[in-house]
Amino acid sequence: MGVRKFLIGKLHRATVTEADVDYMGSITLDPLLIEAAGFRPLEEVDIWDVTNGARFSTYCLPGKRGGGDVRINGAAAHLAHVGDKIIVAAYGWFDEGHFGPHKAPVVIPDDQNRVSRVMRYETNLATGAFEVVEE
Repeated sequence: MGVRKFLIGKLHRATVTEADVDYMGSITLDPLLIEAAGFRPLEEVDIWDVTNGARFSTYCLPGKRGGGDVRINGAAAHLAHVGDKIIVAAYGWFDEGHFGPHKAPVVIPDDQNRVSRVMRYETNLATGAFEVVEE
């Protein structure tokens, strides 16, 4: 038995509000988005820029609660720009010996990065059963 990597949570099509090359790195997100997507501060996340196709990894930091922050910091600010739509996803490692039910939230924000809709990907990692559940 081994370990395999699966989606923990996803923020789908958030709008970049700021890009700061001089900041020391990371993506700053509104804590309401972090919580809804099941992320943790300092957790590694992948970012896919829907607008320009750029893909990169960094870690997330909480911004102002309710402020709608989606700020790309450091060198990554060259890859995503204000107004770009991005997807942010976190993954986790699961031991095959303990596979079972797993739920991953998919958060869809509005244009001001407020939580508009939350769905869940629900699966059983042991059997492969899968469904999308609307909340």
